[in-house]
Amino acid sequence: MRSHFCGLVDESMIGQTVTLCGWADVARDMGGLCFIDLRDHEGIVQIVAEPSADAGNAAVVAAAAKVGYEDCLRITGVVRARHSVNEKIRTGKVEVLATQIELLNKAEPLPFHAHENAGEDVRLKYRYLDLRRPEMQKMMRTRIRLVQALRRWLDARGFQDIETPILTKATPEGARDFLVPARMHPGEFYALPQSPQLFKQILMVAGFDRYYQIARCFRDEALRADRQLEFTQLDLEFAWVREQDVQDAVEGMIREVFKEVIGVELDASFPRMTWAEAMRRYGSDKPDLRNPLELVDVAELVKVCEFKAFTDAANDPDGRVAALRIPGGAALSRKQIDEYAAHAAKYGAKGLAYAKVDEAGAVNSPIAKFFAEDAFAALLAATGAQKGDIVFFGAGAYNKASDFMGAVRLKAGKDFNLVSSDWKPLWVTDFPMFEWDPDEERYVALHHPFTAPAVDDIAELKANAKIAVSRGYDMVLNGNEIGGGSIRIHRPDMQSAVFDLLGIGAEEAEAKFGFLLDALRFGAPPHGGIAFGIDRIAALMAGTESIRDVIAFPKTTTAQCLMTGAPSPVPDVQLAEVHVAVRPRPDKA
Repeated sequence: MRSHFCGLVDESMIGQTVTLCGWADVARDMGGLCFIDLRDHEGIVQIVAEPSADAGNAAVVAAAAKVGYEDCLRITGVVRARHSVNEKIRTGKVEVLATQIELLNKAEPLPFHAHENAGEDVRLKYRYLDLRRPEMQKMMRTRIRLVQALRRWLDARGFQDIETPILTKATPEGARDFLVPARMHPGEFYALPQSPQLFKQILMVAGFDRYYQIARCFRDEALRADRQLEFTQLDLEFAWVREQDVQDAVEGMIREVFKEVIGVELDASFPRMTWAEAMRRYGSDKPDLRNPLELVDVAELVKVCEFKAFTDAANDPDGRVAALRIPGGAALSRKQIDEYAAHAAKYGAKGLAYAKVDEAGAVNSPIAKFFAEDAFAALLAATGAQKGDIVFFGAGAYNKASDFMGAVRLKAGKDFNLVSSDWKPLWVTDFPMFEWDPDEERYVALHHPFTAPAVDDIAELKANAKIAVSRGYDMVLNGNEIGGGSIRIHRPDMQSAVFDLLGIGAEEAEAKFGFLLDALRFGAPPHGGIAFGIDRIAALMAGTESIRDVIAFPKTTTAQCLMTGAPSPVPDVQLAEVHVAVRPRPDKA
């Protein structure tokens, strides 16, 4: 139907006849002289329909005058130099003098204009129109180039693309599974995979050595800007490796892909930081190193003060009292300080103390009265507070205090324009093996239950489970975890011991993971891997904070597809086929 793409018409084609197809981005009737900006996925070119002595040309001008916004058109014409150059578009030095205009499909009035900032609900309901917008086309094409670049890099280095099952077995750890009733096995269910984790480990036992897959994964969990019910990850697994082998390989991959796709050169070598250091300095296991602010531990200085919130945390072996100095922060009003306290409360803070140091050096703080003057001066000195600064203090259980003070750090970095525009990657390593779940009164795996501990001795692991360190590692970029992996457990006795520590008894482990334990008994090699979030990386490359902008058909934060109306009720006859009965909803009972 067409000879060329709209956005690729250039000066080398002047004098040629071209046939173009696209949508009318703009249509202007200037009283007999008509202009149409014709758009396809490559860009925009200006079409001109002008009167002449040619009788046939009158029909072209009449057709152009009837063109409306987003009409679907096929236009034939001659390329010529443009009198008024438009430097903002790639085709801005040429235009096409129309000799034929064919209306392929008339567009009804649209619910929103391609160049307006419509609400997300409207955009997702009419996603096909949203995706037609140049801004969305650009972001989606960034994602496409990313996946293409990853495949090229991996294929060139002997990685093998192997598909793993979508219908699989439900697992007891991690997020909630999506369940699929098995029609041929009444009362039994498949689960959609949260990741290909177990299958890729078994592929290492099977001798495939270097595996990869662009894998669709599913987790029935709460949605937010960087999380969806279904998502895509680049899954990798290596046999016969240690941590450094995996990290060196994928670090090179990420560096090359960023340069190829968006022209960004990342550091020649990514820095490494332990989980403990990241939490201590930044209050996060995915620290944004573009933000120069750091937390300071001050528990030793407040153990004997009269402020109970501080002394309780400072004297608790699992507690923390942290301070955050914000240069220039003394200018914050009381209302703004309260906003910081409210922000911290979202992350579990029961309160946020502060101390201002004005330009004259005078200190204004509601908690100063709980300290001897010299003790409070020493506390401020430990934070490095200067004239014009504010210092926020947070206290509580170590991880919770770290979380909310880390959130305050991120907010302050944005509010005070402290975040640089650089790209700051790093590795976070040496994660805790377990964390204690007080509700279930048992340990849960911080990464997943197949991550190897740093110690090889089972008795030592069991004796020190609370402080055990794993062989897990995350790649972090600008405060986003873009990849997470580990060296895996390859010995059946160690895997059984970890299951036991997680409260998964021998009988349950055999029922749910017997196939894995069997595989590990037949000469499983040491192996490890990593998975990268395609959606998150694409969003970073595209410069958007929401992964929904780089997913063609995403769900809303209420887990709905507004375009198709999913999820939706299913007829009783269809439910009967899969032996499922639906209980009444509590709010409908």
